[in-house]
Amino acid sequence: MLNKVTIILVVAAGLVAYEGPTGQSRAAAASQEAASTTRPHSLQRFGAEVPAGDAVSVADVLTRPAAMTGKTILVEGTVHRVCQRKGCWMEITDSKDPDKGGCRITFKDYGCFVPPDSVGAAARVHGEVVGRTVAAADVEHLEAEGAHFANKAPDGSASEISIIASGVELRR
Repeated sequence: MLNKVTIILVVAAGLVAYEGPTGQSRAAAASQEAASTTRPHSLQRFGAEVPAGDAVSVADVLTRPAAMTGKTILVEGTVHRVCQRKGCWMEITDSKDPDKGGCRITFKDYGCFVPPDSVGAAARVHGEVVGRTVAAADVEHLEAEGAHFANKAPDGSASEISIIASGVELRR
């Protein structure tokens, strides 16, 4: 009887201590899998605190630029593009159409950057709306970093509505 109990304990210990191809025990792998499926979305903050409150949509900013320009607003959208060199700008949009474009977000006083892998994150941005003409050389530079300009002129310049952010929250 003692030998059967010993054999059962040895087999049970072997199953618990089994390491799969990744080097994890079954128990550790199961625990990690459960944590990854129940983990809440992560929140990342950049720059100043983003205030609570109702936000406007990117479409609202882009369809009413005269009413928005010069105002500090809270806007929400999805990160569509990010500077692939430093993360010094991002584009947010409400659209799933990659050619429709969005609103470029830069950071006040070049004060922060976002991770280049932020595409797809939900963004909440607090900042000032500006309308500007982007020089052809700057358009070329930004496009080399992954930007898209929907309103390019024949000379290579582009007009855009953008936001100079004081604070950004990204939720993945």
